[in-house]
Order: sequence, then structure tokens, then C-alpha cells
Amino acid sequence: MSHREGYSDSDKKADIHVLHSMGYAQELERRMSRFSNFAISFSIICILSGGINSLAQATSGAGGAGIGIGWPVGCLISGVFALAMAQISSAYPTAGGLYHWGSILGNRFTGWVTAWFNLLGLVTVLGAINVGTYYFFVGAFGPTFGWEDTTTSRVLFLTVLTGAQALINHMGIGLTAKLTDFSGYLIFVTAVALAIVCLAAAPSYDFARLFTFGNYSGQATMAADGTLTGAPVWPAVSGWWVFLLGLLLPIYTITGYDASAHTSEETVKAAHSVPRGMVMSVVWSAVFGYIMLCSFVLMLPNMDDAAKQGWNVFFWAMDVQVNPTVKVILYIAIFLSQFLCGLATVTSVSRMIFAFSRDGGLPASRALSKVSPKFRTPVAAIWTGAILAVLFVWGSSLVSIGDTPVYTIVVSCTVIFLFFSFVIPIVLGLFAYGTAKWPAMGPWNMGRGLFSLFAILSIISMVLIFFIGVQPPNEWALYITIGFLVLTAIIWLAFENRRFQGPPIGDVIAKRQAEIAAAEKAVGEI
Repeated sequence: MSHREGYSDSDKKADIHVLHSMGYAQELERRMSRFSNFAISFSIICILSGGINSLAQATSGAGGAGIGIGWPVGCLISGVFALAMAQISSAYPTAGGLYHWGSILGNRFTGWVTAWFNLLGLVTVLGAINVGTYYFFVGAFGPTFGWEDTTTSRVLFLTVLTGAQALINHMGIGLTAKLTDFSGYLIFVTAVALAIVCLAAAPSYDFARLFTFGNYSGQATMAADGTLTGAPVWPAVSGWWVFLLGLLLPIYTITGYDASAHTSEETVKAAHSVPRGMVMSVVWSAVFGYIMLCSFVLMLPNMDDAAKQGWNVFFWAMDVQVNPTVKVILYIAIFLSQFLCGLATVTSVSRMIFAFSRDGGLPASRALSKVSPKFRTPVAAIWTGAILAVLFVWGSSLVSIGDTPVYTIVVSCTVIFLFFSFVIPIVLGLFAYGTAKWPAMGPWNMGRGLFSLFAILSIISMVLIFFIGVQPPNEWALYITIGFLVLTAIIWLAFENRRFQGPPIGDVIAKRQAEIAAAEKAVGEI
């Protein structure tokens, strides 16, 4: 037996055999348990990050119903992608899973464009997560330390934060997995503690407000000077429309679960563990997020005053309703959870860079696909992803289009890009199921009927996400997405169509066996 309980030498050989059959070496180290695979996706979803930092999309939108009704609806919209992807991940458990699925179930082009959608989405979402952590830190501890938000302080904070996350990833998947395992428990405990505190501090249990539709769109919010002159969270729209816009809160929060697929090559019994980790991270995030956010809404003195706070609603409510000492303890736990959310995202983006590079998909692919023999991690890919995220935040903070910073515009595209990278292999799988491209299912097998259902629901969900994701104030997301598609088409036709070969298939896999053995020997696997 191996040192991991329940993971025998025959299990390890089976995992490696699947990887070899797809033409890849076991360069990364399999040290992630089933729980670790779940925890890394659960940590990236992090209901204590998106669920808190984006609260105003509901409280300054459709009000209590934005949480009471909108949260479960949005979680279902996001969750159908996870169910469809779980079926594919069980059959093809590799790092950079989405890229491989897009290639194997489609062709070189669909794999290549899926990779770019996913990669750009992951790099920008890493920046967005850490910016959210920065603003949480400023809101929670800024008054105590006299910290003021400037571009310089923001970039310096992000550089230190992202650098620490990259350094931990550099030092091996064992350390990263221990921390994301801890993060999984921390998120559970903190969410429950926050819910209990909110319920204890609630002036009354007005459950009806959770199902009462309001419309706070177009209403001014509290500015930094304490006057009601701040910009509205949403422009003035109808009641039903502001409810739809509020679905972006759960949809933007419940994403990133593709991390389970990206760490497939480091997960034991990957064909079983990866799909389970992906689906259960969504289920538990949805459940605990609902309990936590409903409790928060019940704690609010009233919805009208909460709506006026705009993006500051969480800190305002905590200041008004919660004991200062308890509040600080919760803030520390939430901040640590958000840091670990970024840590897990660095893992995810680095594995995507590594997987795409080992097939020659990126500039400097040879360097980016190198695995450290000492740490068994793709060191260059880790630091490249971290540096790109910081550069994105720094560069985009300095440039505006009209009155809107480019950073805000690009972040509005982030989740659209990620969900596009989800839906492309799902659509391809809908047509490839049972054909020569996808002849055998993995152990997670819902059957043709259920997979087709969730695939069709994913397509409908993608249309809805795109439609509401490009509405004001995010209308520039439409032009950026169209521009990206045009640019990728030009680059593919002009350059990559002749150069990029995609993942190994057919005879190429057989010819790679000597290279696979050499690569595994170089990192000490054999």
C-alpha cells in the first residue's frame, strides 16, 4: 500500500496508465486526496469572497429576493455546467482538462480556443479575486491602520499577496493541498459562524423579506464623504430585469470549479475523485452560501437603508449590528479564506499554462512546461500566471474608457470567458458522445439521457449568462468578447493553424513512450 490510505500501488498504476494512454508523463506528483480535490474547487468558489464582496448586486438590486430566490436560481444555472463537465472529466482526467476536452472531443482549433478562453479567464479572475481581497482588507482593517486606497498601495498589496500565493505553490502540491484542505474547513466553519452571529444580531426574523422583490436600480448610494451622491450599483431598469442582473452574484461566485479538473494529474483515483470534487464543491457552496447570505439579509435593519450603502453594505451592517470583537475575529477568518482562495486560483491557472505549454500552445512553451524535479511543480508556469495577474491589475487600473476603468470592463468579461471555456467542450461532448472521439465513459457516468439534458441546460445557461453579463454598466463586455473572437480567428488562420498540433493522438502517443519514460525519470517518478 502507498502512504495514502486507500490508495494502493495498483490504483497508482491505473492512474498513470490513463495518463500514458493520452500521451503524457506523470511529471506532477499525485498527492491530492479526494477531499483535497474537492477542497481546491471549494476554495476557489469561496462563498466568503464572491458571496461577500459582490453582495450589493442583490441588496442594491432586487433586495431580499435577490438572495432568497436569486441565489438558488443562480447556483442552479452555474451548477448544470459542473454536472456536464463531471461526465467528461471522468473519461479524460488530465491537467488543463478543458483544453484537452475541447481538442479530443472536437479538433485542434476548438481545443486551442477553449484554452485561450480559459487561460485569460483564469489570469483575470486571479487578479479580480486578489483585488477583492484587497478591498476587503481596506474595508475591514483600513480605518484601524489608516490605509487609504491608491493605485500604488493596491498594486503593492497585490504584488505581496500574489507573490506569497505563488511561493507556496512553488514549494509543492503537498503544502498547497494542506492549505486548501484547511481552507475547506475554514470556509465551512466561518460561514456557519457568520450565519449564527447574523441571526443572533438580527432585530427580528422577517423571513418574508427573503422573498420580497424590490427595485433599487438607479438609486444613488452612499459616497465616501457620507453623502447620498454615490453611483448606483445598477442603472435604472425594471423590477424583473434587476432581478436577472442580480443573478450575477451567485453565477460569479459559483465558478472556478474547473480547478478539480486542472489538478487531475495530482489527484489519486482521478477518474473517480475529480467529477465528485467538481460537483460537490458546487453543492456545498450553494447550500452554505444560502444559509450565510439569508442570515445576513435577516440581520439588516431594513432593506432600504441597506440598498443605500451600495458596495459597502457588508461593512455597514457589521458595524451597526455586530459586537466589535466578534466582528474582528470574523474579519480575520474571512480575509484568510480569501487569501487561500487566491492561492488555489494560482494552482489552477498554473496547471492550465503547464498543460497548454507541453503541447506547444504558448510562447516559451518549453520553459513554461518544465517541472521542478525538487518540488514536482511547474515553477515557471506558477510565476508567469502570478506576474500576469498583477500586471493586468496594474495596467488596467491606469487606463479608462470614458468614466469606466479598463479593469472594471475586463473583469466583467472574466466570467463570460470562463463559462465559454466550459460550454465549448460540453457542446462538443453532446455530439461526440458514443462516437470514435468519445467511445468509452469514465466511472462517473450519468448515461446519455442525463448528460444530454445537462449539456442542453448548459447551452441555455450560457446564453443567459452572456445576455445579462453584457448589459449596462458592463456593455463593453460585448465588444471585448466579439473582438477576442475575431482576433483569435485571425491568429488561428494566419499562424496557429499551421503550427499548433494539439494534444497527442493516435500513433503520436505510441511514439512518445520513450519521451514519457525520460520525463518521469527526470523528476524522480521512476
